[in-house]
Amino acid sequence: MTEDWRQGGFGLYVHWPFCQAKCPYCDFNSHVSQQVDQSAWRDAYLFELARTAAETPDRVLNSIFFGGGTPSLMDPDTVAEIIMAACGYWTPANDIEITLEANPGSVEAGRFAGYRDGGVNRVSMGVQALNDADLRRLGRIHTVAEAQAAFDIARDCFDRVSFDLIYARQDQTLEQWQHELETALSMAIDHLSLYQLTIESGTAFGDRFAAGKLRGLPDDDRAADMYDITQTTCDKHGLPMYEVSNHARPGSESRHNLIYWSGGDYVGIGPGAHGRVTLNGKRHATESEMMPAEWLRLVSKGSGETLRRPLWSLEQAEEYLMMGLRLRSGIDVVRYESLAGHKLDPKARNSLSELGLIQVRGSNIMVKRQGFMVLNAIISEFLVG
Repeated sequence: MTEDWRQGGFGLYVHWPFCQAKCPYCDFNSHVSQQVDQSAWRDAYLFELARTAAETPDRVLNSIFFGGGTPSLMDPDTVAEIIMAACGYWTPANDIEITLEANPGSVEAGRFAGYRDGGVNRVSMGVQALNDADLRRLGRIHTVAEAQAAFDIARDCFDRVSFDLIYARQDQTLEQWQHELETALSMAIDHLSLYQLTIESGTAFGDRFAAGKLRGLPDDDRAADMYDITQTTCDKHGLPMYEVSNHARPGSESRHNLIYWSGGDYVGIGPGAHGRVTLNGKRHATESEMMPAEWLRLVSKGSGETLRRPLWSLEQAEEYLMMGLRLRSGIDVVRYESLAGHKLDPKARNSLSELGLIQVRGSNIMVKRQGFMVLNAIISEFLVG
């Protein structure tokens, strides 16, 4: 149990906090800044990387993920130095996945070639909509034409390219989403992330919604119909769902995100980055300072980390259940019970199975297609039970 993380693998997450503009739906730790001292940020990342690597020696590194913010605003040389340092501190897996998130408005052929030459082998693009009017509503600064051009550049540079779309947008019809999804699938190489629009408090959309000014959002039934269309259409095109919002050709799943969902360890560096790291047989949750300038100051004093908390075994079990049930492959009950120190509630398991929301295969529990539409309720049933 002390080495349970090995069942999920080990990864590095690097958070770049800067964007060209703040999207109204976004609740990530992102900031708009006119000037960024790239050399200062490079030095800070390398310092944090050395600090965290010293605590986690002799590990195989399965993935590196540059998230944000907009990491495609990073200097390619900075990305390359971080990758080189990480692969020096840890042993890179033979099939290591190195992903960089990009927004179409910040994509240039030269920069993408620089990222590729520096070691990036997968790009995830924040397209979000294939409709110019909806892109403006979502606060995006690119057009559909720019997104398609950026996708073509990425496809020329990388074998693995994913992009995101948001559905259940204001006034969006089922027919419009079907058409947009078909267009996306005609472009897709191996992976799509398809998210239902959620209104988060503390965002511009959240404030508008609270004031009754965010009209045209679909009701639950129409949103469920859109989800159903998504599954049927992606299955038909050979990109089945492997996680509640993610679709891939078999073998092209995001290895980094699978570390999260499978209960692996991951080091998080950068403003607001979270981590899960097993040290001396005990798993810890880590957090970093969120504000960029303060994070830089703390790193200069020795560490950007602001929280390190040991996790109880029951917390690990519940986290594994919450994350693992998002996966089509589900969870291993034996692993859950080993972490939790008690049996998974048989009453909840039987009830959810009778309702047709989960299925049990050997020691595995998997959420069925109709169950993913009420996933939070299923998780609550197991945890409360």
